[in-house]
Amino acid sequence: MLSRFRQTAGQRFLLHCLVHVEALFGSPGAYLQAVMWRIRRLKLRARHRFAALMGHTRHAYDLWTITREPMLHAMLVSPEESSSPFVIVIDCRDATAAAVELSVRSVHACAGATPEIVLLQAEPGSDGLYRSVTDPADLPALLDGMAQAAGKLWIVPIAAGDLLSPHALNGYRQAIMQAPDAVLLYADDDLISPIGRRHTPHFKPRWTEELHRGHDFVSGSCAIAADALPREDQIGTHWPADVLSLARNAPVHVPLVLHHRASRPAPHPDHPRPLSPQAPVLPHVSVIIPTRDHVALLQTCLEGLRATRYPSLDITIIDNGSVEAETLAYLEGLERSGVQVSKQPGPFNYAAMHNSVVPSLRGPLICLLNNDIEVIDPDWLAHMAPHAMRDDIGAVGARLLYPDRTIQHAGIVIGMGGGAGHAHRLQDDASPGYFSRAHLPQRVSAVTAACLVVRKDRFEAVGGFDAQNFTVAFNDVDLCLKLNAAGWQSFYEPRACLVHHESKSRGRDSSPVQRERFASELAALKRLWSTDTVHDPYHHPELSQLSEQFVVRL
Repeated sequence: MLSRFRQTAGQRFLLHCLVHVEALFGSPGAYLQAVMWRIRRLKLRARHRFAALMGHTRHAYDLWTITREPMLHAMLVSPEESSSPFVIVIDCRDATAAAVELSVRSVHACAGATPEIVLLQAEPGSDGLYRSVTDPADLPALLDGMAQAAGKLWIVPIAAGDLLSPHALNGYRQAIMQAPDAVLLYADDDLISPIGRRHTPHFKPRWTEELHRGHDFVSGSCAIAADALPREDQIGTHWPADVLSLARNAPVHVPLVLHHRASRPAPHPDHPRPLSPQAPVLPHVSVIIPTRDHVALLQTCLEGLRATRYPSLDITIIDNGSVEAETLAYLEGLERSGVQVSKQPGPFNYAAMHNSVVPSLRGPLICLLNNDIEVIDPDWLAHMAPHAMRDDIGAVGARLLYPDRTIQHAGIVIGMGGGAGHAHRLQDDASPGYFSRAHLPQRVSAVTAACLVVRKDRFEAVGGFDAQNFTVAFNDVDLCLKLNAAGWQSFYEPRACLVHHESKSRGRDSSPVQRERFASELAALKRLWSTDTVHDPYHHPELSQLSEQFVVRL
């Protein structure tokens, strides 16, 4: 036992060193800067940098599998072997005998009672060890017969060549105990190479139907209640997907890597396309733009609004004490043209300024838009507005890019750095990134107010922005979390894509006063929403909360 412990500890040490070396050679300048921060006792800053650099290395997941994963497995409670019997259905069509054997062996290695195995084959099999069918439509009848003897069954469908983790069935059993009404469970997975090396883990979010439409992250790594299966006349070739269309309860995520797959389907982002002439009538939108001087930014923003293809909108400018003559002349011209200009000089309080103008807006939708937003797609608002009118959706956010076409915002992750952070920030927009998440519509915990659409009545129902605790930072996060709590989930719509010249009017939070204000607002976010202890359900507890790009936690 001691020898095994020493061997494992040695592996951890060597892998840890290897990951550091890979991070150093991958980005020498960034790595050395992190070292200097560490020497200067800027520990938090150094931790953020190291997390991002190390999480991107080739052997980061190897390190995770021998450090973090055993801790997760140790937390599993082994239910009674008689509870929740499973049937493993192995799709053997077009598979080699060797691939089938690998899958079968992994099933027998699972902890707990050995489950039944059913082989889905192209032709009747000669192996009498396992039950087999040649038509998926025959499965319900077969499973009904098995259920009469064993009680409620759970089906785990896998492809020949895929492996179950030894902890897979206990992981599913524990999830069933915690969610007895569930009819479909889905787990995390990774890929396994021909030589047995695990790689490319997929740490998945809470169920979001919209994300699943662009990426099937359920089939091949799930467990299904047998009594939820469609009957013979309804079942199709991909029967786990058929269950999704019939299930009344939302699928439940099991945040454990329970499947090691030979291959998995790739995401297929739904790229922007021309709006259909049969699209629903789009409601009137009132756009609010705060500004202070920097007239060129405001001009670019308004030119983009004029070019926006949207049937009905009005504009309100909040002028927070502009003093430049060119800006003042431009604002006077806007007023003469019918644009509403609300003059609000004094200290910058984003939350209070917006709260003051919302009651007078025509609605029913309001769009919060920074003056440093540049419109590059005329259909951006038409993509966002329909989501904001849905019964279950609150704030809707857009995909925002820096001028160099790296991502500035693709949703907000709660808990990032103890507060909140922009998902996928600094990722090249042309890169697919983490399972194309930045390019797929999906539910999220929050979105930025730099470009946000929400129903006016819902904004007012939750009290608008909190102008006392969040004058500048995190007011959008707080608003989204209040909307979420009221039953209106935040939503990210990447097909609405704009450029954000971030915070040029206001400047950066670099002075001692600004840093003190930011620290106060971060403390308020932690106090009100426990962002320093919660895990964002649309992120994952095994993805690092120290990096805005989705990398494994180390």
